[in-house]
Amino acid sequence: MDLLERRVLAIGRVHARRALTCAASLAGLLVAAPAMAQVSVEVSPLRVELTSEPGGTHTQAVTLSNQGGAAVRIRATAMDWFLSRDGTPQFDSALPEPEQKYGASSWVRVAPPEQVVEPGETATVRFTTAIPAQTPAAGYRAAIMFDVSPASGDLVDQRRSVRFVSRVATLVYLTVGKPAPAIDLTNLYVRAIEGEPEQVVATLTNTGSAYVRSKGQLIIYDGTGAIVRELDVPSAPLLPESERDLAISTVAKGQEPLPAGDYRVEVRLDLGMPALLVGETTLKVAR
Repeated sequence: MDLLERRVLAIGRVHARRALTCAASLAGLLVAAPAMAQVSVEVSPLRVELTSEPGGTHTQAVTLSNQGGAAVRIRATAMDWFLSRDGTPQFDSALPEPEQKYGASSWVRVAPPEQVVEPGETATVRFTTAIPAQTPAAGYRAAIMFDVSPASGDLVDQRRSVRFVSRVATLVYLTVGKPAPAIDLTNLYVRAIEGEPEQVVATLTNTGSAYVRSKGQLIIYDGTGAIVRELDVPSAPLLPESERDLAISTVAKGQEPLPAGDYRVEVRLDLGMPALLVGETTLKVAR
């Protein structure tokens, strides 16, 4: 799982007290002003992966835990989404082409659509996905969006003012049938970010209809050809008929930065196809 997806999925907790930070890290997040100061809701799971044949039906439960000191009102809706080139989820009711044909929100029914959760209590939202019988084999997607707002307050005052809510989503990946992956490694380059380790960026173009998650290795060689570092490629979603830049850090957690020097970098990607995708580039480290 890459960093941007972890920001959206891994925590699953909305803290209005950290409004500005959350707004930047949770895609589509709008956080309320003072009335939301005590809101803290934990959502689990934040990613659901389903497989089905056309005509299949699946029901999944999502747990909502109110960790704050006040009751909250939670509204749940099904929504379509897509990924920007850097992997940031974008929530929009009007998907651009070609993402429109992979949106599955119309297949999803949520129950209950709204409920109040008292402090310290846990609630459950269930969503049922019914795949139409003639659905082509492909990777589809939807999101269960949870809008969190205070359960108390004067409704008249709320209508007179602009209301903001906290939002967090459970992302649903749905593979129908057995679509074959068709992915190309179209570019490989090094990106330098001031104050951070260098990144190797692999541009991946998914020309097929399959949803795939990346895995593989980044291998760094010194001038003599000896391996100086082997790193795992982050697990990141590659959506059908899309292109994204997959950033791979040259320093794993707990490792020291590479010494100054010239290196050869090899990326080996296992994307579910018969052969690995392999690419090479050079890395110059100046300290």
